[in-house]
Amino acid sequence: MSGFAHTGRVSHTEAHLHAHESAVHGGRGIKIRIVSLNVNGIRAAERKGFFSWLPQQSADVFCLQEVRAQPEQIHHAVYKPAGYHVYHEPAVRKGYSGVALLCRKEPDKVINGFGSAEFDQEGRYLEACFGDLSVVSVYMPSGSSSDERQAAKFRFISEFTRHLLQMRESGRNFIICGDWNIAHKEIDLRNWKANQKNSGFLPEERAWLDVVFGQHGFVDAFRVVNQEPDQYTWWSNRGRAWEKNVGWRIDYQVVTPALAAAVNNAEIYRSERFSDHAPLIVDYDLE
Repeated sequence: MSGFAHTGRVSHTEAHLHAHESAVHGGRGIKIRIVSLNVNGIRAAERKGFFSWLPQQSADVFCLQEVRAQPEQIHHAVYKPAGYHVYHEPAVRKGYSGVALLCRKEPDKVINGFGSAEFDQEGRYLEACFGDLSVVSVYMPSGSSSDERQAAKFRFISEFTRHLLQMRESGRNFIICGDWNIAHKEIDLRNWKANQKNSGFLPEERAWLDVVFGQHGFVDAFRVVNQEPDQYTWWSNRGRAWEKNVGWRIDYQVVTPALAAAVNNAEIYRSERFSDHAPLIVDYDLE
């Protein structure tokens, strides 16, 4: 598994050591930190201090969603932090969707889109390849605005399922980060009883995640190390939801089975607020 060159300030939780030897073939351990965040507009997140916080994390990859900016709108150096290679996959429609990857190590290859005629133009998938490891930033559609968008969400689920199976069959290791726009279980949102008929907690959506994490064998990295309730990544801007922690856990780092044992630590960062979502930070110990 390809290593990550590590430079910059050490995080507050641990020093990250990096090796360029294969963990799969008996090399030294590789420790990596991945941060995922729906920024709800990268320019708004910048104004709220996200790019001042970013270098303190000493992360190897930042996976961003709902960037909502064209490349020419974020040409300023603040959007290209020192020590990172920056990649964007914007939507064709301006001010909408879009994903990004900030990588400390230059990827061997970057893949834009997952082959969907409908959804690739919405800027929902970006993959960085490092040896036999891929890190993905994905932004799944929300169906909350209309029946039409919920139907689109189900179409996305159908297409993305085929892609997930291709990932499994490839033999590569994947860390699929992003806003999946679905809370999986009752523990994953505060008001689950009142939301059973609402997008993001529909029985069909939850059943799909049952299959992803069951039959298909993918793993919810956060739940490998944290089974506690009241762990949320998104809060409505209404009704003091953030203050009362009335939230939903809809942001994930989903890994292929071989990486489940590598999950070392997971944290939802709430000390500052850059978006209506919180950064999901996961440390992996690839040995």
